[in-house]
Amino acid sequence: MADTASKEVPATYVGTSKVAQTEYPLIDNDPHFKRVIGYARPSDYLAGGIAAAAGPGLLMAMEKFQPSEVGRGGLPKALRLSGFLGLAGGFLYFYQRSALRFYGASENAREIEMDMREMVGKVKAGKPLYGEVTLSPYIQGVAARQGRYSALFNDVIPWFNFVNHNQHGVDTAKYYQQAERELEAERQAKA
Repeated sequence: MADTASKEVPATYVGTSKVAQTEYPLIDNDPHFKRVIGYARPSDYLAGGIAAAAGPGLLMAMEKFQPSEVGRGGLPKALRLSGFLGLAGGFLYFYQRSALRFYGASENAREIEMDMREMVGKVKAGKPLYGEVTLSPYIQGVAARQGRYSALFNDVIPWFNFVNHNQHGVDTAKYYQQAERELEAERQAKA
């Protein structure tokens, strides 16, 4: 008994990954920025575009019905500002809609299939699943803990994951098992 007590527990930098209870399966609880953009649906682009156009559109509608008479050059400045705010808000709305599918918060059958194809392709090619990691394990853990489910809070603090790490809240064995099944099927087809 004294023998087990004297052993030191190795330091680990992987925090416990929280999993939100959702109706749909979790794909990734801290998806990389490129994956969120790449997996976006046309409906996300449409919703983001409508949200972006709402600011300047509403300003123009208000100007038509109740002119502000701000003087020479006042309306174009207001339109530029509302256009910038509309673009920023539209992008955040677009990003959040896509990220919610990774979390399983909305229907994500298409994204599950895309994720499986992408990851199995990486396994077959011998590449790391979540990209080349250049940071220390501690910094990877910090990035993972800070970015986990961050798109749920984008309306307050826009926070995107630009870090490659291996802490995404899913069991990656499914990708290796699927790659093994596909490679076995390919071998049997050749034989």
